[in-house]
Amino acid sequence: MTSRFWGVRGAALALALLTPAAAQAQFSDAYNFLKAVKDVDGQKATDLLQKPGSTVINSRDVTTGETALHYVVARRDNSWLAFLLSKGANANLADNQGNTPLMDAVQGRFEEGVRTLLTFGAQVDKTNSSGETPLIRAVQLRDVGLVRLLVAQGANPDRRDTLAGMSARDYAERDGRTPGLIEALDSAKPKSTTPSGPVQGPVLR
Repeated sequence: MTSRFWGVRGAALALALLTPAAAQAQFSDAYNFLKAVKDVDGQKATDLLQKPGSTVINSRDVTTGETALHYVVARRDNSWLAFLLSKGANANLADNQGNTPLMDAVQGRFEEGVRTLLTFGAQVDKTNSSGETPLIRAVQLRDVGLVRLLVAQGANPDRRDTLAGMSARDYAERDGRTPGLIEALDSAKPKSTTPSGPVQGPVLR
């Protein structure tokens, strides 16, 4: 009776330990993938992406909520950005502050990255936790080139944030010191997130 009891109990214990082990393995893959991206270790990242059933491409940092796309945007690495997007990375996943890779690219004035993200379906008007759009941020930075680029892709100059209740146009009119800013906003086209003209895909290594 006693040996049978412990036999059943031992089997149950072994079964209970299997699930955390599987979860730990998956967590480790996510962690290792993000580390590989941080370390610019293309071979390691590719190996993890190619594992059967892998879902690491959209892994998030457990502390910041950042994805691999946030990492490569931060270092202005367009080759990795295009590679990850071509492998299915979601361009619209936000970090814990609601900032998408597109917002980060605008903040860093990483124009090449902005173009790549928009080519792969980044939502041009997706807001952060303050209700700011990438266009509002570009206006705040007084970056006329980025304003024109975002407006050309359908960014809405009249969408208001939740922090101050102001739109990109409002911020531009209040600024009054940057030539061409208001004119760039006035060239807004009908809303569309589809890039105009032919789209050239990234060259993968």
